[in-house]
Amino acid sequence: MARLKYVVNFDRLGMGDIEQVGGKNASLGEMIGQLSQAGIRVPRGFATTADAFREFLDQGGLGARIEARLRGLDADDVGALGRCGAEIRRWIEATPLPKGLQAEIGKAYEELTGSDESVSVAVRSSATARTCPTPPSPANRRPSSTSAVSPT
Repeated sequence: MARLKYVVNFDRLGMGDIEQVGGKNASLGEMIGQLSQAGIRVPRGFATTADAFREFLDQGGLGARIEARLRGLDADDVGALGRCGAEIRRWIEATPLPKGLQAEIGKAYEELTGSDESVSVAVRSSATARTCPTPPSPANRRPSSTSAVSPT
């Protein structure tokens, strides 16, 4: 797959790509590059880029709405934090992915699965410092999905 704006195959990633794809994705690229030469198999996959995330946040002013909602939020008020988080999650879930990103994810997924819709994959987040208003959190704080079977 050619290098695209929104999606990059793991085998094209290394530690120099952390700012664009996050640490987990860059590490997977390093493992593929280093361990495949030793005959150790590492699952194939692809990462979406920080550019994709930023463009998603630009859609319909989503990022600005989130920033405005967070402004003045009392971080000590657990109830307010929960309500705010739920509201922002609804906004995110209601916002469609940019068409270019949808197309690139679809193409990468098809190449990964060979168009076999029964193939299951894992979906992980990998925050970068440039895409988070706060420092990236440990892996177990961001959602992951396993056995996902379709990009739609």
